[in-house]
Amino acid sequence: MRKILIIGGGYAGFYTAWKLEKYLNPGEAQVTLVDPLPYMTYQPFLPEVLAGSIEARHSVIVHRRHLKKTRMVTARVDYLDHAHRTATLHFSDGHSRQESYDVVVVTAGAVTRTFPIPGIADQAIGVKNIEEAVLIRDTLLRNIDAAAALPPGPGRERLLTVVFVGGGYAGIEAFGELRALATAALKKYPELTLAETHFHLIEATSRILPEVSEKTSRWVLRHLDDRQAFIHLSTQVTSATDRRITLSTGETLDAGLLVWTAGVIANPRITRNTDLPVDERGRIIARADLRIGFPDEPIADAWSAGDNAAIPDLTGGGVGGYTVPNAQHAIRQAKLLARNIRDTLHGGVAHEYFHRNLGAVATLGLGSGVFQSGPIVVKGFPAWIMHRGYHVLAIPTWERKWRVLWGWWNNFWLGRDTAGLRGLETPRASFEEAASYSRPNAPRAAGQDGPVGRLVPLPGSHKAPAP
Repeated sequence: MRKILIIGGGYAGFYTAWKLEKYLNPGEAQVTLVDPLPYMTYQPFLPEVLAGSIEARHSVIVHRRHLKKTRMVTARVDYLDHAHRTATLHFSDGHSRQESYDVVVVTAGAVTRTFPIPGIADQAIGVKNIEEAVLIRDTLLRNIDAAAALPPGPGRERLLTVVFVGGGYAGIEAFGELRALATAALKKYPELTLAETHFHLIEATSRILPEVSEKTSRWVLRHLDDRQAFIHLSTQVTSATDRRITLSTGETLDAGLLVWTAGVIANPRITRNTDLPVDERGRIIARADLRIGFPDEPIADAWSAGDNAAIPDLTGGGVGGYTVPNAQHAIRQAKLLARNIRDTLHGGVAHEYFHRNLGAVATLGLGSGVFQSGPIVVKGFPAWIMHRGYHVLAIPTWERKWRVLWGWWNNFWLGRDTAGLRGLETPRASFEEAASYSRPNAPRAAGQDGPVGRLVPLPGSHKAPAP
């Protein structure tokens, strides 16, 4: 029995394992999936999670629930030594061990790309995982609640100012949805007006949404402007210390929430800790058939797909001749990768990945979206319906599809859920405060008048007070 090790349980890793369970014969191979998290996040739903349209747990797919035959290991990979067919696994309790394999699949995905700008690492938050989406949502609602208790002035203005950095699809979708959430939440706060909220989006290039045409991009700009949002093009953030955002134009913004969505990079935890070939952008070098290696020199028993790999785009599109890092490619590459592993194990040949982009669809808030495929452009409510229809079909497993649909149905009748949970960052704070009351009072200093604090019996108690 051959041992197949899959590193990473995101789109590419989950789908590869899922399909291998169907393609391989019983006893033919043991598939092991390693990931620090026990679930995969369906990232296209993160904007709707932070806007309260989808329950956070419904946008994640639990590995063990749907991978029935795959061996699951919840750990991170510290080093991948393909020459010796071993991976060093690090577990949450601090211990490490070696995991041997015969075939490796590197699908570690991508992480948020940041720059060494003062204050960004301390003040900003990304939109790459479910925990970040929940924190953004709760921070906005907490800030609105706090602002309602303040008089008009700089303190209230700062709490009601939101700054997004990055005008790609991830940034625009999250920006539009969060703006819609703020609009809905403010209806319950007569002390505040929509004009007091300030939503700014900072984009370093001269346009937003590079995946669509210039005309469509301008329409999105006008749409966001109509919703009292501010878009700063050809502008960069130079500093973000103490929640004060300084722009390259010289303008400063005091923000209560700073969200960073300026692109992604291949997961450096893997690409910087392996003997497999890596390109100048930190991606695993792969061929069109998804084998790791060069066109004339594949590396035996090593495969890769998804955001951490440089996969040639045979359609002639992509960026720099490679497929772009998105779910559309990751899912399709994973399905082909599973078939290629099966075929090569059976003595067959690996097929090359070829997929022409179907188009791009984005939500801009409840009831509004944009879709473009070639010259075809759909805007507004029809595009929003297309966005929801496409992604409810794309999210894996019927169990998750029904949960998402049920949430949308409830929201249709009950409205958007604007409940924010406080204290998620410090969940033990209230318990620690309560525990502090049970500590005995400190003894008084020598010569201090008055009795030392005593426990007083409750009314009706027949027990004598403790000394």
